[in-house]
Amino acid sequence: MNEQTTQLDLVLLVDDDETTNYLNKRLLNEMKVAKEIMALKNGQEAIEYLDKAYNTDGDPAFKRPDLIFLDIKMPVMDGFSFLDEYHKRGLDAADHVIILMLTSSASFYDLQRLKNYKKVRKHYSKALTKHDIREIMAEYFKRVSN
Repeated sequence: MNEQTTQLDLVLLVDDDETTNYLNKRLLNEMKVAKEIMALKNGQEAIEYLDKAYNTDGDPAFKRPDLIFLDIKMPVMDGFSFLDEYHKRGLDAADHVIILMLTSSASFYDLQRLKNYKKVRKHYSKALTKHDIREIMAEYFKRVSN
């Protein structure tokens, strides 16, 4: 059997830092991780997008993401508020989405608090590296073929 990763349909970058979004998007495109990469500036924009993605039957403008990179500290709606709202709306029960947190300065308190969210698999420091992406793809998006 041969293990391989497959290209994802959509990756959401939820971060208010335009430079981080630019660098992460460039890296993900360079590594051909996804057909589409969308950057949203805060948790509120992400919730609004996901509401449409999960409640609009088959509208190609609102694809369901395979992977969400979520910043912890953002204006309007931070990462924790996003996770609370995501859970409250039942979006966390809907499917296979992998959520990974991004942070430039994770406090011990933040890291402990993340353990309360079963949908969050891991946290990474900004900005992502090729090593991070290879690890993520191998761990969460491995496919086995004959």
